[in-house]
Amino acid sequence: MKQRGLYDETDRLEELSKIGDPLERLNTIIDWETLFRKPLEKVFKHDPKGPGGRPPFDYVMMFKVLILQRLYNLSDAQTEYQIKDRLSFMRFLGLLLCDRIPDEKTIWNFRERLIKANIIDTLFYRFTHALEEAGLITYKGSIVDATFIDVPKQRNTPEENKSIKEGKIPEAWQNQEQRHKRAQKDVNARWAKKNDETHYGYKDHIKIDKDSKLITRYHVTSAEVHDSQVLPQLVEPLKDTALYADSAYTGKTVEQCLGNNIENHICEKGYRNKPLQKEQKEKNKQKSKIRARIEHVFAFMTTTMKGTYIRCIGIVRAAFTIAMNNMVYNMCRYVFLATARSLG
Repeated sequence: MKQRGLYDETDRLEELSKIGDPLERLNTIIDWETLFRKPLEKVFKHDPKGPGGRPPFDYVMMFKVLILQRLYNLSDAQTEYQIKDRLSFMRFLGLLLCDRIPDEKTIWNFRERLIKANIIDTLFYRFTHALEEAGLITYKGSIVDATFIDVPKQRNTPEENKSIKEGKIPEAWQNQEQRHKRAQKDVNARWAKKNDETHYGYKDHIKIDKDSKLITRYHVTSAEVHDSQVLPQLVEPLKDTALYADSAYTGKTVEQCLGNNIENHICEKGYRNKPLQKEQKEKNKQKSKIRARIEHVFAFMTTTMKGTYIRCIGIVRAAFTIAMNNMVYNMCRYVFLATARSLG
């Protein structure tokens, strides 16, 4: 049998680099320290209760653990296992075989602290601002759309669902004996149906830059909210110059959002006894060629990240997870654009 060498780990990592380790490129291109260190330290900074005690894990490293979770759609337990199992994960996090690895409870606690601090918007838009400064977001045109984010279906009685829709907690869940059942019930998720497909959960409303396909703004709602109702939260009058969208974005709210300064490239909609004319169909075809770019974003989230199905309870946790999905997509897209720019 061969003896174990001193450089086996290094040699294996070099082999991974030659093949092409996407996490290594992510580590090289993104400045984690400058972008995320300060806001994370503000959340976790506290006065020591006394001398001694085990020092906490590095905050940036723990944030990168959450990045791995969303990129590969891993549970807390699977994240712990995969970090211990994969050399590429350990290198991404700056860990060695002799280092202590955060367990699943530590990962859960770190994420919960971030959720309670309500810091995800700060982290997302801090990174987005860096993309703007790099010249990757031009605002020469923006595209808006939404996708369903499904969660585990609830098995409630009709009476329980009626109470939930009214914003009340069902009486059966208010008993002390049923407190554990209540903790496992999502009272914020809703049902929605589109094109004969039924969804239960939430919606990720996003706006992307049409040139770079980077997400510039997002908003999370329950699944039944119509796309057009969220447009005011996505449009930025001082930045957007033109807006592309499908025909779902119609109505007075949309017209008010666009005003006189934003070019309207929203696909026109036909109505009963008033179908679209040939000229309108041709215009829609030209608009759709650009609008379709946002489908590439959703395709990456669906196929590569498996991010359109999440396991969490309540809109607060769902909003955090969906925001992390959006940020991880932007990071992957940034690596692609930066690599293409360097080669070009």
